Amino acid sequence: MRSVRVFVCATTALLLVATVAVAQKSELQDSVVNEAAAKRDDWVSLFNGQDLTGWTPKIRYEPLGEDSDKTFRVEDGAIRVSYEHYDEFDNRFGHLFYEHEYSNYDFRLEYRFLGDQAVGGAGWAYRNSGVMVHGQSAASMQIDQEFPVSIEVQLLGGDGENARPTGNLCTPGTHVVMDGKLFTPHCVNSNSATYHGDQWVSLEIQVRGHGLIRHWIDGKLVLEYSQAQLDSKDPYAMPLIESGQVALNAGTISLQSESHPVEFRNIMIRVH
Repeated sequence: MRSVRVFVCATTALLLVATVAVAQKSELQDSVVNEAAAKRDDWVSLFNGQDLTGWTPKIRYEPLGEDSDKTFRVEDGAIRVSYEHYDEFDNRFGHLFYEHEYSNYDFRLEYRFLGDQAVGGAGWAYRNSGVMVHGQSAASMQIDQEFPVSIEVQLLGGDGENARPTGNLCTPGTHVVMDGKLFTPHCVNSNSATYHGDQWVSLEIQVRGHGLIRHWIDGKLVLEYSQAQLDSKDPYAMPLIESGQVALNAGTISLQSESHPVEFRNIMIRVH
């Protein structure tokens, strides 16, 4: 009888050890999975929701860092592009530059258009803004330069009636390769839906150095291209070309002011 009790105790002890080992293995596996998930979702905020720390405005005709009519401001946790202090827009395009340059990353934010266009804004600039990537430095822009040499992810809002896709591509001072061919027109539309109202729209841009760039709107891939490069014939791009090298591998990120009020929030980056 004693030998049976010893056997039972020994068996119980072995089962307990095995259970602990399985639990430890499961915890280790969970830890590895959680760590991998954390690395896959290592997003960092570029905007603190309270002020423009880390961001610098460049308004056409004004020195770097000056924004006399308070075009860019923070309201209700969002960066607002506003023209209430403008008598007339007068082609005073502006850009708000983040302080660091990036090469291989994912960038995302939410945006929405609202209110009326500034007096004197061009017809094409109605409900029009953008995010510039692979851009030149703000300090290298000329004081009367309209747009930084960059790749522009163009953001458009609908007019209430007509189709007007967003997440498009414009190329101030640049070219890209699309469908295996050098693409030289200034702009091309994406295949996104049209957003007529003042709802928030989600944008994500995937940038892989001189390689692939993809635009996503509300989780849908709407445009892709690669091999961003300087336009050797553009007067603003020419001074940026070094020893004939035109390939763009990295650059600034900036938010655009083109005469229609717009807001940006939840501005995040994930560097690869």
